[in-house]
Amino acid sequence: MGLGVPVSGAAVRAGVLEAVLFGAHLLHYPTGVRQERGLAEPGAARPGVLLLHGFSDNRSVFVVLRRTLAAGGLRQVEAYNYSPFTRDLRSAARGLARRVEELCERTGREQVDLVGHSLGGLVGRYYVQRLGGDSRVRTLVTLGTPHSGTRVAPFMDAHPLVRQVRPGSAVMAELRAPAPGCRTRCVAFWSEFDELMDPTGTARLEHPDLQAENILVTGIGHLALAAHPAVAAAVRRALDLPGPRAAEPPSDTASVA
Repeated sequence: MGLGVPVSGAAVRAGVLEAVLFGAHLLHYPTGVRQERGLAEPGAARPGVLLLHGFSDNRSVFVVLRRTLAAGGLRQVEAYNYSPFTRDLRSAARGLARRVEELCERTGREQVDLVGHSLGGLVGRYYVQRLGGDSRVRTLVTLGTPHSGTRVAPFMDAHPLVRQVRPGSAVMAELRAPAPGCRTRCVAFWSEFDELMDPTGTARLEHPDLQAENILVTGIGHLALAAHPAVAAAVRRALDLPGPRAAEPPSDTASVA
């Protein structure tokens, strides 16, 4: 019998919440398989928002977040499903660029906001940082995104997209490269109980050329970052405020089991 690592009560509660959310998400997953067709709704008070899901996921993960961001009709909120067969993050970012142009044309606005969960945050960041998307994206919010690469699940390295999110990949090298003059404000939400981030701090966005703020969320795991009401409220605050300080940490997540 080997020596185990003590598990805190908070970690247990975070794990239970992840299991519950995962089961609910599996049931809801089929509703988000189809690509969403955006409608022209000009006149919203704030920039439109595009939601970007993670690896092998779809827009169904954003039910709570979408409802929160769309409340009051102040902004048009849409989700972008990049193909589940995507093998290259750069290709997904180019597809995102086309969708952003579409949304700007339909809403009559020059800029949008992006919110990306997990891999979706890297797709958004690549577009902003490497494809000139900073001219179109006012704010990029990431939720549990491996900004410096993650070493979790080495058995999945057969998938080229997974290899691209390893710390030593060519894509990570591109994202570490200088990005002088990048105009997009970035806000990265991260959790110490995020089981898909290895190391956990990789979900922090640290780059000398980016206007980045990192917000620690306590007491929840990876999936909950996209689905927890307190996080959704904090994301909304981040998009509401135009200044350099984007948001306060969601204060009540630690008490949620």
